[in-house]
Amino acid sequence: MKDHAIEYAAFGKQRYKSSKLTQIIVYVRLNLAKVHPKREAMITTFDATIKELLHERLKALEEYFGADVIFFYAQIQPGMERFFRNFIEELRQNNENHGNTCRLVIFLNTPGGSAETVEKLVEIIRFHYKEVYFVVPDAAMSAGTIFCMSGDKIYMDYSSSLGPIDPQVFNGTRFVPALGYLDQVEKLLEKAKANELTQAEFLILQNLDLAMLNQFEQVRNLTITLLKKWLVEYKFKDWTTHETDPTKKGQRVTQVEKEKRAEEIASLLGDNKTWHSHGRMISLATLQTLVRLKIEDYSNDQGLRDKIRGYNDLLTDYIARTNQQAFFHNRLFF
Repeated sequence: MKDHAIEYAAFGKQRYKSSKLTQIIVYVRLNLAKVHPKREAMITTFDATIKELLHERLKALEEYFGADVIFFYAQIQPGMERFFRNFIEELRQNNENHGNTCRLVIFLNTPGGSAETVEKLVEIIRFHYKEVYFVVPDAAMSAGTIFCMSGDKIYMDYSSSLGPIDPQVFNGTRFVPALGYLDQVEKLLEKAKANELTQAEFLILQNLDLAMLNQFEQVRNLTITLLKKWLVEYKFKDWTTHETDPTKKGQRVTQVEKEKRAEEIASLLGDNKTWHSHGRMISLATLQTLVRLKIEDYSNDQGLRDKIRGYNDLLTDYIARTNQQAFFHNRLFF
């Protein structure tokens, strides 16, 4: 099997050399050439033990969900598409020996990233799988939340978080939240209409990069478009009757109502005035009550919670100890 760890590490070197971000390295073993042989042997033994435990726990999850299960721990950035395509293709090709399931479960842990990249990842996944579930044991922020909205189901517990859907745009030196910029420009324009601009604010407006502002607006519009499309096509596909609205309870849900509800969710998750911070963690309870989004809550399902945390916590502890910026796992790949 092709070594995707090396492929992804190579992607990290190429992608982040110019942006001065941390080089992505998937395996700590890639750095063992300069380490003492006894130390290398200890790490190899440690890796083997972790690998055995992970595969046992992964197998239990695949049996529970009746699905292929993958672990996705990374910032979502341009350039990862080919690696992810190969990662999914090899798992799907191996699928014939594992019941040939058409369901994929994604354990997602990400600070966010590019909405355009999310769109491509969803296209790759949906080419191979009819059903996609997201499990968020910790947090899937920003573009990670957008990614989750492409799923048929989202699993969370009381400690899990999603985030405001303020996609990140690379401004030449770093990734910045697009909606935050647009909100500030809107405030300055309102002050300009009221003749309340200070000299400093006038200079800021005068020096704005209009092409960059246009890119921010395009990403915002893309985000709303994607959420509306995915929520209606996947998350709402089994929503056939009204359940919570007392005036419509029991009535059939129309396509127009699904589209309207999807737009409401997209607008609320993208409303900085509601969340106040790009890094705000939106809890399960808030998603259920304020956003009114259906989430599969495993907080009180002790058996499922143990399975999810046993797998996720072991992997995230390993990632923290080995100081890795990105990590992907499935039954074929460690």
